[in-house]
Amino acid sequence: MSVRLEIQGQIAHLLIDRADKRNAFTIAMWQAMPDLLERAANNSDLRLMVIRAAEPGQAFCAGADIKELLANKDDEGWRVANQAAINRVQFELARHPLPTIAFVEGDCVGGGCGIALACDLRVANVNARFGITPAKLGLVYPLHDVKLLTDLVGPGQARRILYTGGLIDADEAHRIGLVEFVAESPDALAAEISANSSHSVREMKRFIRRVLDGQVDDDADTRRIFAEAFVGADFLEGTTAFVEKRQSKF
Repeated sequence: MSVRLEIQGQIAHLLIDRADKRNAFTIAMWQAMPDLLERAANNSDLRLMVIRAAEPGQAFCAGADIKELLANKDDEGWRVANQAAINRVQFELARHPLPTIAFVEGDCVGGGCGIALACDLRVANVNARFGITPAKLGLVYPLHDVKLLTDLVGPGQARRILYTGGLIDADEAHRIGLVEFVAESPDALAAEISANSSHSVREMKRFIRRVLDGQVDDDADTRRIFAEAFVGADFLEGTTAFVEKRQSKF
């Protein structure tokens, strides 16, 4: 399958496991992803999901399998299925209920960069490189993913990345806001997030997605979520722990 889900405590690890092809994605891998995302979403014990290469130090994802694209370029049915599979994964990943981290150790290119963009946060080590290369292949990047990119880095940097198709290193990616942290591991960030109220994090993630999708004012649902938090178990534990000067146990 080349993508799989492993559970370690309260953290799900979605592993890209095709190192011999620099973790390039095939249509079968895109089609396998929704089930893995759903399994993580339905596991009530989980607090976080990390997407990373299965083999440490390898490319996060070199993008699409170009040989597969060439082999099927004249097959309209295959092209439609491939586009649908990619669009579904990107939409569902960007709206996954768990907070998500992409941990990038090597090249993160094209569709692989799209996967990282669809995560909530990106951690890159010093060997990471990022690029979106459709302009070098005569292709066009999906609108949904162009929006994810533009939301992160702004229209000017998005144009630079898309028009040139060039690679940028981890420090440059961090400078322009494409990644949030340059570190050798996502573990410290994952632990910090996991220690907080899962209810709070999930609901605020939903609020951020609403803002990114264009909502600017509260509605009845957001007001309800805000109000109900004050009578929730996590509020009682969090405030009690604050008064007692101890770590919360959510």
